[in-house]
Amino acid sequence: MNLKAGRVVTSVAGFLAAVCFLALSMVGAASAGPYAPQKVVYDINYDDPVQQAGALRNIQNHINAVGADSLDLVVVLRGDGLALLLRSDSLTRTKNFDHANATEHMSAVDTLKRQGVSFKVCASTARGRNVNVETDLYGVTAEDIVPNGVAEVAKLQGEGYTYIKP
Repeated sequence: MNLKAGRVVTSVAGFLAAVCFLALSMVGAASAGPYAPQKVVYDINYDDPVQQAGALRNIQNHINAVGADSLDLVVVLRGDGLALLLRSDSLTRTKNFDHANATEHMSAVDTLKRQGVSFKVCASTARGRNVNVETDLYGVTAEDIVPNGVAEVAKLQGEGYTYIKP
């Protein structure tokens, strides 16, 4: 093979290698999306139903952007935030809640849970406000109860979770 033909073959081979690398890079990017896996804690301690609905939309939008498989998302409900899951018939039995929003948020909460979102409930708030977690809160199990909401948020931040206050 002469020198000129060797250069052409080398150039074509280099070009094909670059095209293959670019194609493989695009396949990886398409499957991974623009965001790396994330660990996030959302802190909800307010009872305004409109604000809570906005927070639930933010969480769904976060999942849509990152992908449920690439997101470890925890919602910590503390203080007035328990109203997000408080059943309306429990409002008269509990203390210091202005709203019971479970009925209007049930569908969104169920959808988020199916995508892997976990909701953690502050036991200190439940105890202090006479909330029976088994009967007064929608969709809460024993595994969802944490001793203290603020301490849970701090613990998760220490484990590398990013704090979001929607």
